[in-house]
Amino acid sequence: MEAGGKRALLAACALICSEQERKRKRQRAWVRAWIGGRGQQGLSVLQRELQMDDRSGFRELLRMTAEEFDFLLGKVEHLIRKRDTKMRLAISARERLSLTLRFLATGETFQSLRFQYRIGTSTVSQIVMETCTALHEVLKEDFLKTPSTEAEWRLIARDFQTKWQFPHCLGALDERHIHIQPPKKSGSLYHNHNGRFSVPVLAAVDANYRFIYVSVGAQGGSPHAGLFPDSDLCMAMDQDMLDFPPPEPLPGSHAVMPYVFVGDETYPLRCDLMKPYPDVQTDRAQRVLNYRLSRARRVVENAFGILANRLKIFRSTICLEPDKVVKITMASLCIHNFLCERRSEAYAPPAFADWETADHGMVDGAWRSQGLGALQPARLRGESSATDTATVQRNLLRDYLVSPVGSVPWQEQLL
Repeated sequence: MEAGGKRALLAACALICSEQERKRKRQRAWVRAWIGGRGQQGLSVLQRELQMDDRSGFRELLRMTAEEFDFLLGKVEHLIRKRDTKMRLAISARERLSLTLRFLATGETFQSLRFQYRIGTSTVSQIVMETCTALHEVLKEDFLKTPSTEAEWRLIARDFQTKWQFPHCLGALDERHIHIQPPKKSGSLYHNHNGRFSVPVLAAVDANYRFIYVSVGAQGGSPHAGLFPDSDLCMAMDQDMLDFPPPEPLPGSHAVMPYVFVGDETYPLRCDLMKPYPDVQTDRAQRVLNYRLSRARRVVENAFGILANRLKIFRSTICLEPDKVVKITMASLCIHNFLCERRSEAYAPPAFADWETADHGMVDGAWRSQGLGALQPARLRGESSATDTATVQRNLLRDYLVSPVGSVPWQEQLL
């Protein structure tokens, strides 16, 4: 071989070796050593160990049992699974779901979780948002669906009558703020009457602490009036679109009354929405109605209390953009409803919600000692106007609840 050819060959070899060295350097910079150890160490490895050896520890880790985790994984895996590439192995669907549930259960930052799971911060953020979106997508039809038939509404009313002794009740309403960091260039759009930035939530809850309607992030309306008057729920009620059961006699009587939601004193009194009498100068019969209505309303307080104390992402300000907060909230409500339907003691242990003594006195649940954190009431207090028909109906219910057929034996002692 001529000298020129040898030199050319050596130059080509040197160029190839140089290029390979550059690739190796890029690879080392792309995957940090501590991230590369994800398969041997980290919280996902601990989770597998807990699932095999310490079921109690597993419950504390993710606020659910291993069986409940596997159910969710089976539902969502096809949407969050990623393919391996020549450059690296994909983060498994199991790890992605675990990371997301740990984020919701603890409220820890993405920066904190990246060390626990040995995953980069930007990847943690992407995984959480993709998985929350997928969870809502696969669970909403079964676990976050507003009743749409008369039969479905009747089942809810039956539970309120059986468990809380309040007739013709379709759900309890409440509104909350989810505190967020001030969004960029949002002005006063997410600024609430308490001087904080927040995403508002309007929800209806059934007799078993499950959310049956939710509106998250809707803007508009007066802080005095709250979210309800401008909500799609109110519009659907106004236009008779929800297929409520027709007005019927109250149990054991001939007094005909419509089916209603219940709310606190800040809600408008309507033919389809019952609220208590003002506390000023109430007589005995009015106090009975207020007491019976408060029993039914406690379910929504407890639903938000369980949510905020078991999924602690809601206990402090969420430092994410409003649209991401909405996705996180919708996924969390689906998970809450799923676990409530399963009566999961890992999620809501005995006495965590309010409970009754043998003589029907109410005892505060364990969540109340912790409060609601940053999940605070979304309205100012104030009496709203009422139609004459709604006023008559409230008086009709008042009289029924102190009558022999409508009263309960313990109500006089617990006023």
